[in-house]
Amino acid sequence: MSESLAVTGTTKKERYESLLPQIKALVEGESDPIANLSNIMAALKYGMDFFWVGVYLAGAKQLILGPFQGPVACTRIAFGKGVCGACWEQKQTIIVEDVDKFPGHIACSSLSKSEIVLPAFDKDGNVTLVLDVDSEHLASFDETDKTYLQQVIELIEGFTPALPKTEGN
Repeated sequence: MSESLAVTGTTKKERYESLLPQIKALVEGESDPIANLSNIMAALKYGMDFFWVGVYLAGAKQLILGPFQGPVACTRIAFGKGVCGACWEQKQTIIVEDVDKFPGHIACSSLSKSEIVLPAFDKDGNVTLVLDVDSEHLASFDETDKTYLQQVIELIEGFTPALPKTEGN
């Protein structure tokens, strides 16, 4: 795979459709899940111009920061806490138009204004990680993001069984 991305399109949908095949090519033939997650986070950050994008790995009682792109982030998030913890607990995607209005929001960066968090599952239906994407603008995320980021989640679910287990205590 080339060392650069060529994302084209003027709409969000067109940009995702341009980016997704390149993300698939980045991970094709690579067996290391951390390398794959790292490249996916970089591709999403720079391909979609996100403020922050990363994964939190599900431990026993906490989410633990995994590969990400953007400003320094919270290292651990308790089950059910903040948007990421709520996504883990509810086992569903959460879109937040204004993080300041989300009860219990954890502000890793005061610049973050909106967020989308999606869970990835193992074969038994357990959450293995959450994909967290932040924007410095209000109401940045919608069903288009959910649809295309879900495709990224499905790609991640294909190689995350090889992730090392975290303690998360």
